[in-house]
Amino acid sequence: MTMTLLDIMRTSAVIPVIAIDEPEHAVPLARALVAGGIRVLEVTLRTKHGLGAIKAMSAVEGAIVGVGTLTQPEEFAAARDAGAVFGVSPGLTPALIAAAKSSGLPLLPGVMTPSEVMAAREQGFRQLKLFPAVPAGGIGMLNAIGGPLPDVIFCPTGGISQETASQFLALKNVACVGGSWLTPKDAIAAGDWERITDLAKAASGLR
Repeated sequence: MTMTLLDIMRTSAVIPVIAIDEPEHAVPLARALVAGGIRVLEVTLRTKHGLGAIKAMSAVEGAIVGVGTLTQPEEFAAARDAGAVFGVSPGLTPALIAAAKSSGLPLLPGVMTPSEVMAAREQGFRQLKLFPAVPAGGIGMLNAIGGPLPDVIFCPTGGISQETASQFLALKNVACVGGSWLTPKDAIAAGDWERITDLAKAASGLR
C-alpha cells in the first residue's frame, strides 16, 4: 500500500532531521530510531553521503525514509531512485514544483509566511513545513495561519526541542514536528545507539 504524505506525517510525532557524516553510521542509526518507535526518517543532502545513506536506511525493516534539503530539481529523481519515498525542501520554487511532479516524489515544501502558504496551496500542496519554525513565529504563527487556512497541515521544523515539541504537537494544524535533537552528533560518533533509541522512545511518546 502506498502511503500518502499525510499518512507519513502522522506515523511519527517527530521526524528526525539526519545528516550522515560517515556511511557506516546509516544502518545502525536507522535501526536505533525504529527500535524507539520513530519510523519516519529525513536524511538530508547536506553531506556527500546523503544518497548512499538513503539507500542503506531504506533496507532497514520498518523505516520510512525521505530525503531532506532538496534544493535542486535534479535531486528529486536521484533521491527517489535511492529509495526515498518522500521529499522535504526548505522552500518552494517553480523548478522544484516541476521536479516533484515529474519525479512522482511527494514533497513537503518549506514556507515561512502566509503568502508562501497560499502560493503553495494554489499549487496543490496541503501539507507544508513551517521553516524555520521558531524564527517564523512558532506556535503563534501556526495558530494565526490556522484561522484563514484551516485545510493546511504543518510539520514545523527549526528551533524545536524535546521540551517544546509537545506544545507544537497540541495544535490542530500540526501533524508532526521536525527535529535534530534525536540524532546528537556525539552519540552518533560514539556509536551510542542505545542513547538514540531512548531519545526516540521519548519522542514517540510526545503525541
